Amino acid sequence: MCALSDLSEEAAFGVEVDGQPVCLALAGGQVYAIRDECSHADVMLSHGEVENRKIECWLHGSQFDLETGEPIGLPATEPVPVYPVKIDGDDVLVDVGQS
Repeated sequence: MCALSDLSEEAAFGVEVDGQPVCLALAGGQVYAIRDECSHADVMLSHGEVENRKIECWLHGSQFDLETGEPIGLPATEPVPVYPVKIDGDDVLVDVGQS
């Protein structure tokens, strides 16, 4: 799927896991996985900016908490699913069966 060494601090990285679009983000030394689709508009969050453990949608500026998926900036009002992440060596493993 993705190597930990592929991720940069405060940056988003889009991948597909079991057919699901996933946005990975490294923030504060921790890897987060969130559905790669803004709940306000059907656009990829992985094209947005990461800062202070939140991601901002590039289209309308909605912001989401990377840990909970909760919207923290309008116009989004619905959360985005988040997924458990496990690091195994340099491999980033995401379980999209849980959210």
